[in-house]
Amino acid sequence: MLDANLKAQLSAYLEKLTQPIELVASLDDSDKSRELDALLSDIASLSDRITRRDGDDARKPSFAINRAGTDVGVRFAAIPMGHEFTSLVLALLQVGGHPPKIEEELANQVRDLEGEFHFETFMSLSCQSCPDTVQALNLMSVLNSNIHHVAIDGALYQDEVEAREVMSVPTVFLNGKPFDQGRMTIEQIVARLDTGAAEREAGKIRAKDAFDVLVVGGGPAGAAAAIYAARKGIRTGVAAERFGGQVLDTLAIENFISVQYTEGPKLGVALEQHVREYDVDVMNLQRATALVPASEPGGLIEVQLENGASLRSRSVILSTGARWRQMGVPGEEQYRNKGVAYCPHCDGPLFKGKRVAVIGGGNSGVEAAIDLAGIVEHVTLIEFDTRMRADEVLQRKLRSLGNVDILLNAQTTEVLGDGQRVTGLVYRDRSSGESQTVELAGIFVQIGLLPNTEWLKGTVELSPRGEIVIDERGATSVPGVFAAGDATTVPYKQIVIAMGAGSTAALSAFDHLIRTSAPEQQQAA
Repeated sequence: MLDANLKAQLSAYLEKLTQPIELVASLDDSDKSRELDALLSDIASLSDRITRRDGDDARKPSFAINRAGTDVGVRFAAIPMGHEFTSLVLALLQVGGHPPKIEEELANQVRDLEGEFHFETFMSLSCQSCPDTVQALNLMSVLNSNIHHVAIDGALYQDEVEAREVMSVPTVFLNGKPFDQGRMTIEQIVARLDTGAAEREAGKIRAKDAFDVLVVGGGPAGAAAAIYAARKGIRTGVAAERFGGQVLDTLAIENFISVQYTEGPKLGVALEQHVREYDVDVMNLQRATALVPASEPGGLIEVQLENGASLRSRSVILSTGARWRQMGVPGEEQYRNKGVAYCPHCDGPLFKGKRVAVIGGGNSGVEAAIDLAGIVEHVTLIEFDTRMRADEVLQRKLRSLGNVDILLNAQTTEVLGDGQRVTGLVYRDRSSGESQTVELAGIFVQIGLLPNTEWLKGTVELSPRGEIVIDERGATSVPGVFAAGDATTVPYKQIVIAMGAGSTAALSAFDHLIRTSAPEQQQAA
């Protein structure tokens, strides 16, 4: 099952085990069970601290990783390869006693949770967002024996996916009821379970002294800004809704100079690790809701947060990024994650053998259609313009596929459904004006980005597209406020450009600080 290279790597990791673990396999006579049996045999052969035995779980194939003689363990109803191989390795190490990389305060929050929590995560092996959720819940089940978790490959358990109406991954159930959908970190999950956590965090934020530079947003631009600011030796903070930003939703990255290939989640982790190497106050899970400019030159700028707390700083760098643009048609929001999806890599396997549509004829739309064509029964690509805008090489590949239809000059006007899930869409032929209906089970929207700047309206100058207007130094219309990345008027939305813009904004903020004296009362404070 594992090639020699993977065996060698895994064997080195397993030397870190300090506690004996057992693999408990529930198998039948299917090909997938034989595949899982081979994987578990390979793992058990690599360490004398690992044993295996048969189990009788209702889901077959599946297996548990248990710490021998204890209630500590995790379960996979999956063959965790692909993006989930890291989840498997971490589960082996953590159940085997290797200390996890987690702040002790957060670990204690998990240990102190009271009650019985039975989590089930439906994921797909091609989903780059799923491992974060799987790994967070696995770790929680290792830290607290009242927490139980099973990661379920939706492609293996299609009947269960249908019965429980799972239309996107990751989808998490708690004690048999829907809990949440989408990527979740351990901090987010704990915040949902520990009802007093948000108010405690707000109290901590209120007590913070003012910053010299406050970065709002934790994507590539925000990370670069924080590093450049911290290296100047000034008090630097980062308030981010989720560190990594939209890069966490990106699969393959092949144009990041000097790195031939990486993936978004891996880059997102590296960004946060680099920032934390410096004296930066990182405040995660913080959504900004308002910006209050300084009342006098050199005064403090205030950033108000959703939890009711506020942060103050002598300068601010806005790097709130962008999100997938929605179609804005009837039915889209109602059927979001019930057939309307935005990540073909994540959710594509859930539509195996079904008919789907891709909205958008740019590179992302055509790439999505090509990927989906290898999984689903049929793909209909719908493009508003009279021609597709994707690279010609991608268009040639798309046209060579026998299970793809391309509709040009077509405007999607409505998403149809039966109250539970998508059943089709309506589009208008822009040349004839006639409306047509397409029956399908899924709609993948790939029509570009929308800047996360609604909270700034009326405070800083925004372009007609909602982007923060900046000059060549990253300065906005508000003194002391700078901006960088996909939320701004920078013409090209690329990771490497966002990083450069973040660095520019930090250097400009520092220049602003050394040229602007703080009021005497602030200096005295």
